[in-house]
Amino acid sequence: MDEGRYRLAMLLVLAAGVWEGPLAIVFRLFTDKAPTVLTAANYLPAPWCYVAACAAVLAALAALALLNTGHKKALARAKG
Repeated sequence: MDEGRYRLAMLLVLAAGVWEGPLAIVFRLFTDKAPTVLTAANYLPAPWCYVAACAAVLAALAALALLNTGHKKALARAKG
C-alpha cells in the first residue's frame, strides 16, 4: 500500500474505535436511544457493554499501531 492508503485506513480505524468505544458508552449513559449497529456494544447487558467498548478501543489502538508501522515502512520505501 502507498502512504495515502495507510493514512485513510488509520483514519477509518480511529473513527470506528472512537465510535464503538467512548461514544457507545456516552450513548448508553446519557441518552435513551436504542442500540444500533453503530453502537454494537450497547446490545450487551450493563457490565459487559463497557468491557466490549473498552475492548473495541484497545483493538483500534492495536490496529493503529500496526498501520503506523506499515506507514513508516512505506515512507522508507518511497525515500529509498
